Amino acid sequence: MNGKRIASVAAGAVAFAIVVAALALLGLRNFDWNRAKPWIDARATQALGRPFIIDGDLSLTWDDKSPTKPNQDNGWRGMIPWPHLVAHDVRIGNPAYLTVAPPIVGSMPAPLAGDMARVSQFNFSLNPLALLEKRISIPQLRFDAPVVTLLRSADGKNNWTFNADDSPSPWRLELQSVVFAKGSVHLIDAVKHVDVTAAIDTLATDPTYGVAWQLHGTLNGEAISGAGKAGAVLSLQHEMAPYPIEGTLHIGQTIISAVGTVTKPTDLAAIDARLKLSGVSMGRLYLISHILLPETPPFSTEGHLIGTLGPHQSHWIYEDFKGKVGGSDIGGALDYQTKTIRPLLSGTVVSHLMQFADLAPLIGADSNSSKAKRGAATVQPAGKALPIEPFKTDRWTSIDTDVKFSADKIIWKNALPINKLTTNLHLRDGVLSLLPLDFDMADGNLSADITLDGSGRSGVNAIKAEMKVSARSVKVQQLFPAIQGMQASIGEVNGDASLSAVGNSVASLLGASNGEIKASMRQGTVSKLLLEEMGLNVGSVVVTKLIGDKQVKLECLAADFGVRDGLMQTRSFIVDTDAALINVDGTIDLKQEQMDFTVRPKSKGLRVFSLRAPIYVRGSFLQPRVNVDKGVMAMKAAGAVALTLLTPLAAMIPLTATGQGEHSDCAAQLAAAQVKPAPPPAGEIHRQKIKPKVK
Repeated sequence: MNGKRIASVAAGAVAFAIVVAALALLGLRNFDWNRAKPWIDARATQALGRPFIIDGDLSLTWDDKSPTKPNQDNGWRGMIPWPHLVAHDVRIGNPAYLTVAPPIVGSMPAPLAGDMARVSQFNFSLNPLALLEKRISIPQLRFDAPVVTLLRSADGKNNWTFNADDSPSPWRLELQSVVFAKGSVHLIDAVKHVDVTAAIDTLATDPTYGVAWQLHGTLNGEAISGAGKAGAVLSLQHEMAPYPIEGTLHIGQTIISAVGTVTKPTDLAAIDARLKLSGVSMGRLYLISHILLPETPPFSTEGHLIGTLGPHQSHWIYEDFKGKVGGSDIGGALDYQTKTIRPLLSGTVVSHLMQFADLAPLIGADSNSSKAKRGAATVQPAGKALPIEPFKTDRWTSIDTDVKFSADKIIWKNALPINKLTTNLHLRDGVLSLLPLDFDMADGNLSADITLDGSGRSGVNAIKAEMKVSARSVKVQQLFPAIQGMQASIGEVNGDASLSAVGNSVASLLGASNGEIKASMRQGTVSKLLLEEMGLNVGSVVVTKLIGDKQVKLECLAADFGVRDGLMQTRSFIVDTDAALINVDGTIDLKQEQMDFTVRPKSKGLRVFSLRAPIYVRGSFLQPRVNVDKGVMAMKAAGAVALTLLTPLAAMIPLTATGQGEHSDCAAQLAAAQVKPAPPPAGEIHRQKIKPKVK
């Protein structure tokens, strides 16, 4: 065969191939694709692992310029036209492994009825070469009016993970992005206790966001609502650009606002957003985030949230945040990481000016109206002074914490001179510790080591608490700067306490405490006004009965209490002033919130009208009673009447006390009070039996 003959045959073969291809393409263009729906439904069902049905019309075009076809290389692959399909009334069912609870005890669970998604119309371009490898490769899927129901059962199975039952499939779906149109999404998650519905609508003119959304429903039993915007194209691949988001959620009384981006929204691989939080208490955030935070007054914060999430570990950083808690300012950075055993929350929180009252909700010492606002289940009874609100120890084992907190200045009644508060808050395996809790106040220091074991490992459903407190060189002059006449005082207070207890609230812990408390004071002043400023109404009444309402120089004060099963018993309690030597003995019952003290004054030198009758301080913490011994008073009064018959001057004798130059053993008492308390004895300690006083 000569060359011309070969060339002629080759040209004919090429022409024949072109004609066949053209006829095939023409046939495909004019083919009624509704006849192919059963085959397409079967292949899609196999690839998705759940029912796929096209109830409406199906059409196909071969448009190389379709917006759903990505740019290809310039080789021969780029010359092959891609089929572009448009389907109407499409349904995607739920997988067989997702079941509903059996209606009758003993019956087998049934496959969940209903559809995962319904779409009035969707269209996409399909890579024809990928079909040869049993891959359904769709660069972009466009939905019109989708209605999607996302479900997750209590056992963790869901309908948004394809082939979640690990059954083999010869076909593989590759979907790169999704474009939303008007529609709705309903999420029911039994694991996170979520039931929300979001309505989605397109935004035609917004340069950043393509869809607007509104949602409502419940989260952990709390009502949830919100609105916001999101990008038009939802990326389903890691390499795609971050997905823009903006929105505000109201969850109960908590408000969350965020503006930023999400990487791979289907897996929430990363987030970078400006986050605002506000609510009635930080403790309420636990229901939303499962991050354990303390109970607080109403708060608001704003900061930068960065998050990366993986299948086994997530890492969140809330940095450069600032805000308010009650009347106090706060700021700092927090770091949250999921770990193998428990998540870890660490960071630094700083307050430049803190109101002392804003610390009250931490121990349940705030008012009942405040408790109601932050959702506390327990209210404080009218007759109780010590907080009875229980600590929520069931949450303590859900997270570990390592947070440093400091406050530059604390205000209490505009006069408490605390210049700085610092503490390290540790929570590990259910054991909470403040080591140490330091206050710089009145040119002195108050330091405490507090450990609260709420792990329950001891077999008790309560907290095992240990507390050691030490006060050193606290200047009386600086302690109450607003009190007139205190500027000349040079006294200072020292004290130590060591207590242990088992309980689940401040009241129950103090009511079961064991240990000892010691305090001393030198060269100070005491007056009714001072004690009123301290809020010690009982003390102010006692001082008024002893010395009247005036400033009295205090040589020294030494107090030593033993504590057994919540009962504080005086070992020694002496007050030495320039006017009198005062001995105090008695008990404070922390469990019953009752006190029973006898105050015995002894005048120094010549004091006219000095009634050396004992003074009794009895009653509850909230309603104490102060009385002078009526028997002694009656004897003195009778003597005065008898002597009046002799001479008016003699009548003054029973009301006159002549000191005999006695000196108190205050030096020894001070030395004893300055010895640090020993740890309480091990084992169960029973309440001491105190003989009742003869009234």
